[in-house]
Amino acid sequence: MELKDFDFELPQELIAQDPLADRSSSRLMVLDKKTGSVEHRVFTDVLEYLRKGDCLVLNNTKVIPARLLGSKMDTGAAIEVLLLKRHEKDVWEALVKPGRKMRVGATVSFGEGILTGEVIEVLEDGNRLIRFDYEGIWEEVLDRLGEMPLPPYITHKLQDKNRYQTVYAKYEGSAAAPTAGLHFTKELLYEIEQRGIQIAYVTLHVGLGTFRPVKTENILEHHMHSEYYEVDQKACDIINETKRRGGRVICVGTTSTRTVESCANEHGFMRPKCENTEIFIYPGYQFKVLDGLITNFHLPQSTLIMLVSALAGREHVLAAYETAVKERYRFFSFGDAMLIV
Repeated sequence: MELKDFDFELPQELIAQDPLADRSSSRLMVLDKKTGSVEHRVFTDVLEYLRKGDCLVLNNTKVIPARLLGSKMDTGAAIEVLLLKRHEKDVWEALVKPGRKMRVGATVSFGEGILTGEVIEVLEDGNRLIRFDYEGIWEEVLDRLGEMPLPPYITHKLQDKNRYQTVYAKYEGSAAAPTAGLHFTKELLYEIEQRGIQIAYVTLHVGLGTFRPVKTENILEHHMHSEYYEVDQKACDIINETKRRGGRVICVGTTSTRTVESCANEHGFMRPKCENTEIFIYPGYQFKVLDGLITNFHLPQSTLIMLVSALAGREHVLAAYETAVKERYRFFSFGDAMLIV
């Protein structure tokens, strides 16, 4: 299976740069995974496609303001630090630009010295381990100085940090939002539960590997990035009971999908887990839990469009994307949504 098999033409102007004023007012393309037929709706119409007894799986990770802009303490040179993963209390793995200026022992200052950091190790992939020093509470310092780490294809400045968070975000740790969830409002989630559809919350902290392009022509040679996830007993019980009763498990986003498929055994039975996953889902994969998916429109040649193609078939997905381009759907993080059932 080759990378070019997942390519499509995408006009630059269809990449959404700003979130809509109303989260739930985006467009919704409904794709029948068996026939490939599509319908054009608005997102709140998702209620018409969910049935009593179904289960909706949401990723309740919370994005941290992980982008820090500072200056090198000895020269004053501008330095950008992107926090990726916490290793211990005040030590973070980070992506640093420009990296050549930040060798072991180099120090950087943020907010005129409110926060300082020292590079203590350069890792094999070029990322840095940085030990930070500050007074007060880390989360408050980061919220004051940090910016939301928007994907590279979004060039507009985000006016409201909360618009890059889902309304159910709870556990901090992501460098990117699980963007399919951005369409939901608290009111819509309440209405979903009132209709007898259960909601199971899982946690997967989204890493920047989400945006790394696939560089191998043979996709089977691609190595997925590792991401940490947690699934508790309550979520397992809801999902297992849904499957036992014959209800559908519909994941919101590719991160929720990767979580439940990583957590389940070969029979689709879920048990509580806290670990890292490198699961790579592409056509030919046999889903153990997932029945349907709510997702955004993804990058050409990305692992995300490969996952979607595993569920609905590559030909159906590429045909739907061609239709989305013709119909001027908005793409990527702040774009429109697709429901696959």
